[in-house]
Amino acid sequence: MREYLLTLCITAAVTYLLTGPVRKFAIVAGAMPEIRARDVHREPTPRLGGIAMFFGLCAGLLVADHLTNLSEVFEKSNEPRALLSGAALIWLIGVLDDKFEIDALIKLGGQMIAAGVMVMQGLTILWLPVPGVGTVALTQWQGTLLTVALVVITINAVNFVDGLDGLAAGMVCIAACAFFMYTYRIWYSYGIEAAAPATLFAAVLMGMCLGFLPHNMHPARIFMGDSGSMLIGLVLAAGAISVTGQVDPDLMNLFTGSERNAVHQMVPVYIPLLMPLTIIAIPAADLILAIVRRTWRGQSPFAADRGHLHHRLLEIGHSHSRAVLIMYFWSALIAFGALGYSVNSASMWIVLGVVLLSAIGLILLLLPRFTPRAPLWAEHFVPPRYRRRRVGPQPVTGVPAEAPAEEEERERTPVAVGVSGVNGATAVGSRSRFTR
Repeated sequence: MREYLLTLCITAAVTYLLTGPVRKFAIVAGAMPEIRARDVHREPTPRLGGIAMFFGLCAGLLVADHLTNLSEVFEKSNEPRALLSGAALIWLIGVLDDKFEIDALIKLGGQMIAAGVMVMQGLTILWLPVPGVGTVALTQWQGTLLTVALVVITINAVNFVDGLDGLAAGMVCIAACAFFMYTYRIWYSYGIEAAAPATLFAAVLMGMCLGFLPHNMHPARIFMGDSGSMLIGLVLAAGAISVTGQVDPDLMNLFTGSERNAVHQMVPVYIPLLMPLTIIAIPAADLILAIVRRTWRGQSPFAADRGHLHHRLLEIGHSHSRAVLIMYFWSALIAFGALGYSVNSASMWIVLGVVLLSAIGLILLLLPRFTPRAPLWAEHFVPPRYRRRRVGPQPVTGVPAEAPAEEEERERTPVAVGVSGVNGATAVGSRSRFTR
């Protein structure tokens, strides 16, 4: 565990220290695109944050290669080299896109090529645990197609959710934390060496996200861009492919009986890792909804719009920071709920806890739809928007006073997209700095 923590800290430190110089380089290189209609930020912000994240990945793998226990991962497996090769290719494509805005189909082709490079070096799905059937061995073509599809879907899911400051890095960090706990349990508790590469990938991914987050929290000083979002999506997919398609579930010996019965009982454990979209369910849902919405309108699935989940949170009335925290909450609930269920699927307390937290999350999600008013004795402890308005005498004669009922009704009117209003963070257009 200490070597994993050291690798995580080195990755985070290198990413954090390089982000500042990378920001200055992005400004000099002109990687500061104009604000588009779908953007939430108000000032041009440099991209290319993925450069610092890639060098953090390289530093983490380099340090792990020289540690006593983790060096065995590089000696017994070619998966770290396969990950580095695919990450370098997808990072280069992302850098070009951040600077020159390359076509979406070209990016899709580059993602498939990066996945193919990893498959050629051994990072592929070899078998799958199927409920009621057992461990099904895949042919070379089946494993290749499934691996490429999994990588492409995960990359685009993370890329689609990268719309608010600190959102993508924080959600992937939460998913990587749950993923690390699961893979470390398989590797340390059951002694399965095949889970060691996935554990290393999760630790490095956490370090990349934690090192970049201080620069990317609202208000962000730099964006990760496609060079960063596609990179962390690839690393997350690589870890899921490693532990799902190459770790034999029968080696854990949790259940007695035939192999079919063992795998059938192991379904609650392996379903969360069979598809990494279960861990990053929020980005996956956003991806599916975006494709359906754009196709229904006759647009390209890669055409950008303002219909993502984080945009809808801003439309409801949440501030920028609160929308990000709500997305964090749901990601952590799904990821750690699946982790707890995989450890003890027979416990009803886990299910009840997930249901209770889901209800709390729904209340927080719909809170701006209501305008609660605090009692008089609690007005000093709540924000001004929850205090009761007092209508006093009008100092200017001849000006009719506005009725309290009309004022209350105007407060409850939802704020439209592109109009400055609640918390000053739902606006996309211009906002006056001075009162009339």
